[in-house]
Amino acid sequence: MPILNSLIHWFNIKRINQIELMKKYPQEVQNEQLANLITKAQDTEFGKKYSFKKIETPRQFSETVPLHDYEQFKPYIESILNGKQNVTWPSEIKWFAKSSGTTSSKSKFIPVSKEALEDCHYKGGRDVIALYLKQFPDSEIFLGKTLALGGSHKISEFNSDIYYGDLSAVLMQNLPFWAEFLRTPNLNIALMDEWEEKIEKMAHETVKHNVTVLAGVPSWMVVLIKRIFEITGKDSLNDIWPNLELFIHGGVSFEPYRQYFHSFFKNKPIRYLETYNASEGFFAIQDHLHEHDMLLMLDLGIYYEFIPMSQWGKPDAQTLSISEVELNTPYAVVISTNAGLWRYIIGDTIKFTSLYPHKIKITGRTKHFINAFGEELVVENAETAIRVACEKTGAVICEYTAAPVFMNQQQNGAHEWIFEFEKEPENMHFFMQVLDNTLKQANSDYEAKRYKDITLAFPKYHIAKKGTFHEWLKRHNKLGGQHKIPRLANDRQLIEELLMLQKHL
Repeated sequence: MPILNSLIHWFNIKRINQIELMKKYPQEVQNEQLANLITKAQDTEFGKKYSFKKIETPRQFSETVPLHDYEQFKPYIESILNGKQNVTWPSEIKWFAKSSGTTSSKSKFIPVSKEALEDCHYKGGRDVIALYLKQFPDSEIFLGKTLALGGSHKISEFNSDIYYGDLSAVLMQNLPFWAEFLRTPNLNIALMDEWEEKIEKMAHETVKHNVTVLAGVPSWMVVLIKRIFEITGKDSLNDIWPNLELFIHGGVSFEPYRQYFHSFFKNKPIRYLETYNASEGFFAIQDHLHEHDMLLMLDLGIYYEFIPMSQWGKPDAQTLSISEVELNTPYAVVISTNAGLWRYIIGDTIKFTSLYPHKIKITGRTKHFINAFGEELVVENAETAIRVACEKTGAVICEYTAAPVFMNQQQNGAHEWIFEFEKEPENMHFFMQVLDNTLKQANSDYEAKRYKDITLAFPKYHIAKKGTFHEWLKRHNKLGGQHKIPRLANDRQLIEELLMLQKHL
């Protein structure tokens, strides 16, 4: 083992022991996180409003502090953006992670405190390496550089002392100076606002370095890799970065891209590790590479609650603590954080695949599903069906989305899909048959609605011209960063825009 890796492994031992205790005593760890958060924030405006000094138990906390979505929490955030401090968190807030709504032009500004940076995001990043090296102690990732594909940042229009940008850019901007030697490209390129120029400069710059790790959102990493192939004339990343070992990904499901990435390597395959690092906090890490779920990190300054999706939308919906959740039940995630978010509904849905340790899979978004006919189709169902359809037909998908076709006097309801392929199936109808049958197997409600086509007819489909989804993102000023296409929608706004765009490309 290289000396550097030996030293890093030595420093990781203490943290691995802490993680083992977290896995063994999840509720105790979470109780401690909540107590620390409440104590720290008791003299803030928010803490005084909800009498944090009187809260002694998690149950008191959930009974005292109401649930908040972004719009309900927005007045506090706007107050901080306008220069006021000690509103929801005592330490200075001068950075915000800008998180755009996927279909809306409105942006969310998520506060990022120094504690959120150091004790959540950066600590989570170090945990990724610790857990990876635990599995692969002979790894040589530190003998080269990490190619980090992130977003951009700029001075906020609200206050000259307030900064905002994509989360990845905020993290890069605040890293210690020595970290710059471990990554590529340089910050001047990494933080560029103009995405297409940035991809061009990144492609030319990064091929000069010994890259051992890729890190970023899969959809945008594909764009960069394709441009690198064009520049170098190569068709394998092994020929460009022979020591490339690991791709750390997140932001979107990797399943539609897994086969795509396999095609980038002709000789030596690399490893893939998923993380769940959102603007609101660092949540989970894939701690075993042969398992496609993630360990929920319970000691990074975040207190978790979970709303069963069977209770979603009900005014009296009760939240569950980490010790009360059940396996394979969909939950909406609620967090309270060391950046001053309190009982905040982040909009993601998950299910637990393991208890003790608590491991999760992301199943979708609270707003991204199709339930126009009671079929309750979620993103997890769609990802599974597409993976199976691609495996059986040899297809490779770049992007996709789906929406309902509503009933009228002439037709039953249906689902309508738009696919952009890197490699189209030879028989598209067979592809859709496999997708439809897999959805039936994965979702009994969908199967019931598809019975004899009584409610739902066989799904409709379109093959998009290459670049259609990219062009939609570009026209909505959503290129790069964590922007992504919603996979499912319960209305037809997005799909109608894409179909119209198709006609003009």
